[in-house]
Amino acid sequence: MHILRHVDLTRVFFVDIETVPGHATHDKLPEPHRPLWEKFCGKRHAKELAEGKTHDELYANAGLYAEFGKVVCISVGFFRYLTDDTLEFRVKSFADADECEVLRGFGKFLERFAPASHEYRPKLSTATKEGFYLCAHNGREFDYGYLGRRMLICGQGIPPMLDVAGHKPWDLPHLLDTMDLWKFGDGKGYISLPLLAGIFGIPSPKDDIDGSQVGHTFWVENNLKRIVTYCEKDVITTARIYLHFSGQKDLWSDEAVVHTPWPPLAVPAMRVLA
Repeated sequence: MHILRHVDLTRVFFVDIETVPGHATHDKLPEPHRPLWEKFCGKRHAKELAEGKTHDELYANAGLYAEFGKVVCISVGFFRYLTDDTLEFRVKSFADADECEVLRGFGKFLERFAPASHEYRPKLSTATKEGFYLCAHNGREFDYGYLGRRMLICGQGIPPMLDVAGHKPWDLPHLLDTMDLWKFGDGKGYISLPLLAGIFGIPSPKDDIDGSQVGHTFWVENNLKRIVTYCEKDVITTARIYLHFSGQKDLWSDEAVVHTPWPPLAVPAMRVLA
């Protein structure tokens, strides 16, 4: 793809997030939030309500909306060249039941990197020619905005790569999106990650759970580790699809994938011997 000609592969962070309803059930919603959810559903889910769905049932989808959901996992992957010129793909996850901890960890990681731009005078004041990129599947319509909104709700600073409110999409070349690239300008060109992977002969990342089961896996099964594994598979798949787009699919090697352990390994306490 011509649009990717300026992109240095080792300056791209592949990202995926997993979100769940902010509370286990509709009944657990704080009292002031219940009328807000019901009013929101009246506009967003009028058809479902007319068909007999209840606000309680619809709350299972609350994780789709930054106003009522929360982020429980963010996985990041990136390529790097080793000393022998072989390519390695590293995957790291930030995950916790405490959403603000997840966002704080990811924000701390991301704030070290300026967004990339190829323009002489970029519209985004923090952008540089030596900057970095984010890449997600449907990231422009979901992941990037969701992260920014939840960071605001958690009362924390937004790293430069996500601090893009008020800018036009075409002024933000550092925000890559494999779905957007697939559309070729067609506004109706939605495609799921598993379908796009299948077209390119890439194994589906949905071989265990899918997005509709993440809330149950978190709130009922209490299995955050399973969600982390699922999220990291999406990141790996997105990276492989990107390589197809950029004409570099032969660079991929399953053996070159390195997972940073989650949860982070505990550092043993120092003992002073007398």
